[in-house]
Amino acid sequence: MSTELKSEIEIKGLAKKLVAINLIAQGEMLRAYSQAREENIPLTRYLVKNNILDSKAIAETASIEFGLPRIDLAALDPVTLGEPVKLVNAKLIKKHNVLPLQKKGNRVSLAVSDPSDENAINEIKFNTGASIDLIIVEDDKLQSLINELLDLGGEGEDVEEGNYEYQGLDNLDLEEIDIEIIEESAEEDPAEGIDDTPIVKFVNKVLLDAIKLGVSDIHIEPYEKVYRVRYRLDGILKEIARPPINIANRICSRIKIMAKLDISERRLPQDGRIKMKLSRNKSIDFRVNTLPTLWGEKIVMRILDSSSVMLGIDALGYEDDQKQLFLKALHQHQGLILVTGPTGSGKTVSLYTGLNILNTNERNISTAEDPVEINLEGINQVAINARVGLDFASALRAFLRQDPDVVMVGEIRDLETAEIAIKASQTGHMVLSTLHTNSASETLSRMMNMGIASYNLATSVTLIIAQRLARRLCNNCKKPIKLPPKILLQEGFTEEQLENIELYGAMGCDKCNEGYKGRVGIYEVVPITDSISRIIMDNGNTIQIADMARQQGFNDLRNSALIKVAKGLTSLAEANRIT
Repeated sequence: MSTELKSEIEIKGLAKKLVAINLIAQGEMLRAYSQAREENIPLTRYLVKNNILDSKAIAETASIEFGLPRIDLAALDPVTLGEPVKLVNAKLIKKHNVLPLQKKGNRVSLAVSDPSDENAINEIKFNTGASIDLIIVEDDKLQSLINELLDLGGEGEDVEEGNYEYQGLDNLDLEEIDIEIIEESAEEDPAEGIDDTPIVKFVNKVLLDAIKLGVSDIHIEPYEKVYRVRYRLDGILKEIARPPINIANRICSRIKIMAKLDISERRLPQDGRIKMKLSRNKSIDFRVNTLPTLWGEKIVMRILDSSSVMLGIDALGYEDDQKQLFLKALHQHQGLILVTGPTGSGKTVSLYTGLNILNTNERNISTAEDPVEINLEGINQVAINARVGLDFASALRAFLRQDPDVVMVGEIRDLETAEIAIKASQTGHMVLSTLHTNSASETLSRMMNMGIASYNLATSVTLIIAQRLARRLCNNCKKPIKLPPKILLQEGFTEEQLENIELYGAMGCDKCNEGYKGRVGIYEVVPITDSISRIIMDNGNTIQIADMARQQGFNDLRNSALIKVAKGLTSLAEANRIT
């Protein structure tokens, strides 16, 4: 074996185990590995076919080394396998030399001769949409049984392309789902010449499952050897599928067609939108962004559900005193309300909830957003387009000539936008906007650092809301936990809270996601009182403003999170994670 060949081939998985226990020499394994790859057949089949290793010895080694059960296929009645074999596309069964033996719930028992073939296992997992339990069998018996069950005597028989979809997809009323897209006939991917119906069904299923689970974002990510789909559920990313990497371009093209993007442009990021009509009165929007990466285009879809802002302020998680402060500020005739927090903290829902409260026939409401995330009837929504010169500042200037009562600016990013927003709030308009800061006190300092005069801040800002989203404990499985009072005091609880506190921990059940289900808002709501205004006028710093807010009884984010913990709504671990 030449040094050049050794450098090109790296044995791993079952092949490495067979060499390690001296069943075969490394040089001989390298030659077998190379020949199997040239003949495009599994390594185990090559070893058995060429009498290099005994099929039974390979199976015994695989069972011991990987800790998997082993059975003798000769003891099985082929008639009983008639239904299980239909779980996987016939071409995939023959291509990977695997055989489904039975299905229980969402788990499929799969007979394999090489349990280290991750590509085969991932493709079968994707094809069935089920979890896979591996069972070791002898390769020659496996191949013989596959040929008997599928009646595939020759290698040249034409078999349909694998049906890459979740199992059970046909039970969904996908035909009733109306997805507004451009005509596909003009947007075919020239690189692909096969029927993409399974791809269409798979993409629709990914979108529908995300809606059913209450997912906020869908990530579709290509890497060198894997292609994965992840959901952000309750703020945490979770992998849900690994489609075969050879269909990555087709999935990407399908989504780009749905979002009205240029499928021939793969070098630049693109933004688009998908509208999915679930019924006559119910629709969901997906904000789509593509990003060229080293191994292909990554796609992230943000799910925008307008019904989330129709839940009302009571559903957001404000404490009673915080809710009253928010409502009082909203019903003033003028002023500036700022909602702050990191990306994904629920700022948009808070703003839209406020707009929904103000949305009456007596008010003229205009918004400038980048992009428009939720459509609300009765509100004039403008999408920012920097390429044509329509930025937040120019939109705000136009609003002030449109006789507005309420103005919402998606984000204050620069001094010009901040100055126009403050001027609007001082001339009889209610203005709502967001900033990316961590707390209420930091928001005021940030605006002063941007160049806003302290006098203007003190006289225009009426309320600041800093917020986070904490995962809500599952009511079905949460369990009480005990911690020493000393630890609780160190965490920030007061002596008064310790008297009636009952902490709960996340356990996990079939009705939740690792002990959590849904999310609840954690808020710091600070009105600009006379005392805080004086600190602002004196160019006070973040610490002075935060101290005054605490002295006046306004809970910061940490205290608000601990209140939710004391009420059993979330866990102490989750409070520590977000604050």
